[in-house]
Amino acid sequence: MPLLDEGLIPTERYHMLDAGLLADVIRKTLSRGGDYADVYVEDRRQTALVLEDGRLEKVISGTESGVGIRLLYGGRTAYAFSNDLAPESLLAAASEVSRATAGGTGPMTLDLRTVRPEVDYAIRLAPARVPVGRKIGLVRKADAAARKLDARIRQVSAVYRDTAQNIQIATSDGTLAGDDRVYTTAIVHVVAASDDSIQTGYESAGGFIGFELFEENDMEELGLRAVRRAIMMLTARKAPGGRMPVVISSAAGGTMIHEAIGHGLEADLAQQGLSVFSSRIGSQVASPFITVIDDSTLPGKRGSFRFDDEGTQSRRTVLVDRGILKSYMYDRLSAAKDGAASTGNGRRESYRHRPIPRMTNTFIDRGETPPESILSSLGKGLLVEKMGGGQVNTVTGDFVFDVQEGYLIEGGAKGEPVRGATLSGNGPAVLMSIDMVGSDLGFSIGTCGKDAQGVPVSDAMPTVRLPEIVVGGSYG
Repeated sequence: MPLLDEGLIPTERYHMLDAGLLADVIRKTLSRGGDYADVYVEDRRQTALVLEDGRLEKVISGTESGVGIRLLYGGRTAYAFSNDLAPESLLAAASEVSRATAGGTGPMTLDLRTVRPEVDYAIRLAPARVPVGRKIGLVRKADAAARKLDARIRQVSAVYRDTAQNIQIATSDGTLAGDDRVYTTAIVHVVAASDDSIQTGYESAGGFIGFELFEENDMEELGLRAVRRAIMMLTARKAPGGRMPVVISSAAGGTMIHEAIGHGLEADLAQQGLSVFSSRIGSQVASPFITVIDDSTLPGKRGSFRFDDEGTQSRRTVLVDRGILKSYMYDRLSAAKDGAASTGNGRRESYRHRPIPRMTNTFIDRGETPPESILSSLGKGLLVEKMGGGQVNTVTGDFVFDVQEGYLIEGGAKGEPVRGATLSGNGPAVLMSIDMVGSDLGFSIGTCGKDAQGVPVSDAMPTVRLPEIVVGGSYG
């Protein structure tokens, strides 16, 4: 049954500034020189509910507004931020930022022109219009369903979050852009225990979407899926270790692509020599079956937006085309260093942070092989249906990932479940080895951390076959 019949609901905008004031702030910022300046205005309203062990532990609701002022000069950045939006305070902050450069350029003219987005997104039920009691009901139902399913469940954590973010960006090249972003997220985490074994299960759903998220994602079912995984892993035998073929299902999400290649294609890391993909534009970095895309225009996805946090239009960027590295992900500053154009990947956590190159929705594109054909192609190996956490060295490309849900492949079919598996290898080497790519595509969501900033992202992969990779598990 639909949650709503209200139709499309426009997002309300708060604390947006007059274009004349924004132009004055930019002129003041550039009054002593510099190459470029911008002003970022943000208003954020959010609600978070955390239910742990049947008790509502946290109910957080609040609003925050502020402005970030940035000056680029000689490849460097000067930045100031304030939660005081009074004109005199903003002009004073701009004056301080301007002191980073010497000399003056004299009066400048600036005609800010409102830029319309090339993509748009509809929010059908703004979370701010949903009573908090209804949101609490979601986490309570998830908790009750998870506990009822199996007596071996020891802990349940159910989380609901929503954020409404209005932003406004004015730039010294005359752009005046705005974006209204709504994120809704649900998470259920469970712990199961039996004898001397403890296992966890985790499920999440969310994106650039309103409360209509729960039309297609029942939070009780999220809890039940987390429980089934944890209970299954309790009785699973330990995964065998060694080098073996591995099929990573699209259901596993895109954690591996995010870590194994995504960060390495962010332009600032590549320019600093901190990426295994540094200075490799035009080179083959993956097998011909692999095309990697970063696309912030996808409706409903957690990494989407109309404009990035520098006022650049959202867009689809082909990073790797059939194995050949075509582009890095650029913000304005890194693009200027390479004589390139921004790819719309300038992102920041909030007005307190300067923008840096970040992923949005990053994925390996679909292939042509039915996923069942990939599985049946192997007599034995490991099937990964849920990835856990991992670590990657972007300089070398070496990685290790936990497998949260895995199965033996036996006679070309999904066999018994196994636990405790890890995947380790080298990102470029693994990407080069992939020899089958499925026609499916599965997304996962997260908050990506870099330089002490977190931004919402999603990642995806089709089902892929790795002819050989090191699987950590039980040896002998």
